[in-house]
Amino acid sequence: MHPNPAFRGTAQDESLTFARQRGFGTLAVSDEGAPLLSHVPFLLTEDGAYADLHLVRSNPIARAVRDGVPARLAVSGADGYVSPDWYGLGPDQVPTWNYVAVHLTGRLLPLPQDALAPLLAAQSAIFEARLPKVPWTMDKMSGETRDKLMRMILPFRLEVERVDSTWKLGQNKPEAARRAAADNVGAGIGQELDTLAQLMRMPPAGD
Repeated sequence: MHPNPAFRGTAQDESLTFARQRGFGTLAVSDEGAPLLSHVPFLLTEDGAYADLHLVRSNPIARAVRDGVPARLAVSGADGYVSPDWYGLGPDQVPTWNYVAVHLTGRLLPLPQDALAPLLAAQSAIFEARLPKVPWTMDKMSGETRDKLMRMILPFRLEVERVDSTWKLGQNKPEAARRAAADNVGAGIGQELDTLAQLMRMPPAGD
């Protein structure tokens, strides 16, 4: 997380809502050598107490968990390059990159295998409900294909012990300068730039 407190004051409920709606992140577990990483969809409870997810059996993280391991789920949002020319503050400014990130840290535990089907059904139901069509359900799969899928996947739960967030949106700049940058960032470099511009104009409130 960014060390500047100007970017760390967003209310925890706001960060949890963002992570829950995003529903996709990078799961990290320590191991000998480089950390193990996996990009996973997840379901986060309303209170942020835990996130349920699944992994393929062959995933190194799935093999490492056993009775539970410390883990972190990093959830990224809109991000983009900010040119110092956009602030209108004179020459003594530097380039930067604005972004939103939430980290859920806790203990990753295996769930019983009978938790897998309800987890997959809940995940697909949430994401399908956002689409302009009749929702897909697992009933559309043949029993043979569904059973094969179930044998390949394992369910897990991240018990969340800590929530950290960075909403780096130019809060360390005068409001007029931040808004001037927001007016330009949409035509720049990054991901979800329109969303980033909106957030820069009205950063989330703190606790």
